Amino acid sequence: MQNYSYPHPSTLSLGFGEMANSRYLYGVISLSMYMMIVLFNCSVIATVVLNKSLQEPMYISISVLCVNGVYGSSTFLPNLFVDLFFKIDSISYIGCVTQVFCIHTYVGCEMTILTIMAYDRYVCICNPLRYNNIMTITSVAKLVISAWIYTIVLVSIHIVLTIRLPLCDRVILKIYCDNWSIVRLSCVDTMINNGFGLFIASTFITLMPILIICSYIQILRASIKSSMDFRAKALQTCTPHLITITNYTSNLLFELFMYRFIPTEFSYELRTVMSVQLLIGPPVLNPLIYGMKVKEIRIRIVQLYHLPSRKVNETKK
Repeated sequence: MQNYSYPHPSTLSLGFGEMANSRYLYGVISLSMYMMIVLFNCSVIATVVLNKSLQEPMYISISVLCVNGVYGSSTFLPNLFVDLFFKIDSISYIGCVTQVFCIHTYVGCEMTILTIMAYDRYVCICNPLRYNNIMTITSVAKLVISAWIYTIVLVSIHIVLTIRLPLCDRVILKIYCDNWSIVRLSCVDTMINNGFGLFIASTFITLMPILIICSYIQILRASIKSSMDFRAKALQTCTPHLITITNYTSNLLFELFMYRFIPTEFSYELRTVMSVQLLIGPPVLNPLIYGMKVKEIRIRIVQLYHLPSRKVNETKK
């Protein structure tokens, strides 16, 4: 490895690899995906904001999830499009650290929001008589703000620990920056970074899923003791959330273990697809899942885009 006279190189090389041979194709795909994400998520957000009947804790949580999806994809896809079209294979060190902060806060907030949504479903199904007193708009706002602050604080500490490291290499394995991609370039002991990274991972990949699982265990118990109609309603309410959690956590776990422990065991194509999937998959699928599965949102989206024939059909259902 090359030793630098300064703690950090001015630029870092991104791992575009074989993508460089089809830059314009991938550039068009990245721009199309970003436009799709913005359209889908903003449709759900606008639907909730413009309809007072949807300004309830569950729908507000869904709209917050969509806001986070737009934020996460905006930290990556526009930059990818520019890099591909203008043949830019590097990123400034400051730009890389900024991207790390944005991507990691997106990832952390996604998990905390999903945990809040699981708690909302638990209260709704297991304590329906107290739901309106427990899950008010104010309480949801406090939970969401707390989730954001908690994530921002942890990620900020993580980044402070990272920028103190001198780097002996400048080649990022991915087509975007994340914290581990920078830490692995260091020429000094990174035990503190690894320890704190393990703490963050245990919080978002262990603690949060445990809270979600506990919520759904209570929901399952309540459903078993209830009528068939109650079970059907609980299943209808929880299915979109379960699909979202499964999609997100599977991508996150694969991304974590693949790049941290076996980064070169898979082909370049598979590594690239799976790393991008974490930033593109949830923002694309979340509004589709909730838009199709949640009847109230589906009907209001049809009304938002002035599709009267579909509106009638949906209302009849």
